[in-house]
Amino acid sequence: MRASSSPLGERGRHSRWWLTVSAFLLAATATGTGTGAALGSLGSLALSGVPADVRVALVGAALVVAIGMDSAPRAVPGPRRQVDERWLDRYRGWVYGVGYGSQLGLAVTTVVSSAATYVALLASVLVGRLGWGAIVLGCYGAVRGLIPLAAAGVRSPHGLLALHRALGRWRARARWGAVAAQGALVVALVLAVA
Repeated sequence: MRASSSPLGERGRHSRWWLTVSAFLLAATATGTGTGAALGSLGSLALSGVPADVRVALVGAALVVAIGMDSAPRAVPGPRRQVDERWLDRYRGWVYGVGYGSQLGLAVTTVVSSAATYVALLASVLVGRLGWGAIVLGCYGAVRGLIPLAAAGVRSPHGLLALHRALGRWRARARWGAVAAQGALVVALVLAVA
């Protein structure tokens, strides 16, 4: 998606980059929000008698498991499929922007690169409220919706290659940054319940 959603790629397909990226961001955010609302509602029904401190402990435990999974050398379990690249030739930019954004906002319909994805899904259930679930996964979807902005400066094939090299160099840093962020959340949860 990074390569295809650059200004260079969109110009080659006679689409407007800003429109495709806006559709992607809005769809990822809206889909995440809707999924979170549904999961929060499910949590309100299924977990009505579960105390808040137990729910917080479950999120903390899930974070510890996620840290272990993200620290391991093998890939996190989950789907291995990417978005359908044939859409790029079949549809207008805003259409595949909505389609791709919606898939990423759903969290588990494409490659799951971090176990934090599963923690976000679990947290949206454990908050036990429609609105809070919507906020949890809406934020998740919005963050995923910002991904195409990494390619905002790509105007030439050389720039696209440079972006891919830079992303490759940042892959390990991003992975360990995610692990550190999850660790910080565990600490915050421990302090919140202490």
